[in-house]
Amino acid sequence: MIKNFKKEHLIGSFLDYLYIEKGLSKNTVKSYESDIEAFSNWSIKAVGAPLKKLNSIDVNQYTAHLFKLGLKSSSINRKISAIKSFYLFLLKKKVIKISPVEDITIPKLEKYLPVSMSEAEVERLINSPDIGKPLEKRDKAMIELLYATGMRISELVNLKLTDVDIQRSVVKVLGKGSKERLIPFGESAAEALNDYLNDRKDLREKEIFLSNRGTKISRGAFWERIKIYILREGLKISISPHTLRHAFATHLLNRGADLRSVQILLGHSDLSTTQIYTHIAKQRLGEILKKHHPRG
Repeated sequence: MIKNFKKEHLIGSFLDYLYIEKGLSKNTVKSYESDIEAFSNWSIKAVGAPLKKLNSIDVNQYTAHLFKLGLKSSSINRKISAIKSFYLFLLKKKVIKISPVEDITIPKLEKYLPVSMSEAEVERLINSPDIGKPLEKRDKAMIELLYATGMRISELVNLKLTDVDIQRSVVKVLGKGSKERLIPFGESAAEALNDYLNDRKDLREKEIFLSNRGTKISRGAFWERIKIYILREGLKISISPHTLRHAFATHLLNRGADLRSVQILLGHSDLSTTQIYTHIAKQRLGEILKKHHPRG
């Protein structure tokens, strides 16, 4: 059983299945763990029965409970999806004969456009770190590479020295489901990365980006560094760890990149996931029309 996943037997077995057989990342498995554990706790308190004894009425009650908590339909969708996967696992293992979520209606998703940044805002963020300071030189290299490749922050902090070929300006990224993809990057990112690596004193660690303690920087620690530069520049934007990834995709589409290429660069398995960025690009075109057209 995976470390930290010593839960109720069926839940623990399910998490092991996701991690070992399905090859999902630890972060993804932890999301499943959180959703199933919350459902399990609710079932004991509200129904007085374990998960394998629940029926469709119970699951509908849980969905209603989630709505009462004020959760968005996207969050509820994710939780119900995790529950469905759990019961499919129980069916496969012949623990149950009928899934209580077989006929459950998934809540309708709200229309959602991810928050992006303008090219000018990204430029200010990239230029904010003082490269005369070692810590900020590292931060600049990380921000440059994040925007140049569109990779996830979790992918960025896990990069190893052997994953990057600066001469060819290409990086190997290990994405969701342990799927590898190669992403090219430009001169600015290559220069910032080279400057950082030339000054890096500890070459024993295999990860590229290190903390003050000389160990791999965490996802959360880097995100706190990003917030420093957002405040420093006075950028009035609501950002998330994915904002630069969104900006990468949106700016490529705004400049004429095709959707399929952006999908490959982002590592999306489904083109429909990438299509959300076409709406942002169209929104941007609408703003340009209103601003610059004589009859706008």
